[in-house]
Amino acid sequence: MQWVLKSVRVACLLALLVGQVQAENAVLENRLMTLDLAGQAAAAAVQSCADSGYQVSVVVVDRSAVPQVVMRDVFASRFNTELAQRKANAAILAGTSTSALSRNRADIRAELNELGDVLVLAGAVPIRAAGSLLGAIGVSGAPGGDKDEACARAGVESIQETLDFIE
Repeated sequence: MQWVLKSVRVACLLALLVGQVQAENAVLENRLMTLDLAGQAAAAAVQSCADSGYQVSVVVVDRSAVPQVVMRDVFASRFNTELAQRKANAAILAGTSTSALSRNRADIRAELNELGDVLVLAGAVPIRAAGSLLGAIGVSGAPGGDKDEACARAGVESIQETLDFIE
């Protein structure tokens, strides 16, 4: 009978420990951009394109592809805003720039463009810090995706010093 009680006690103790370990793993930590940081990136992207004579829309999305900042030059159309968001969503989906996605997955590019709110065209780049995907920035309105992407990269570069300090 003694060994039965000891076995029951050990089993209960193990169950408690396993339950505690499972509870600790039930909550995940996540890194998120502040509105200020996302706004700085968007403003820098708009300014970079404006300096080159392009009126663009810029959308910064968080890691879940939810718009965090939407900014557009006065003459950029609402369609540019939609395209910028869909490009940013594609960068979230792939975890890479949309130009790299387009090159590396040309075999399924048409199928990816069938996804709602995703557009595989050059013009968006992910925003990362300490190995974590924080979001993405998409740009539309310059005469070519390569120019859109250059402005998106300028937006990320404008906040890179802050991103480098994140552990």
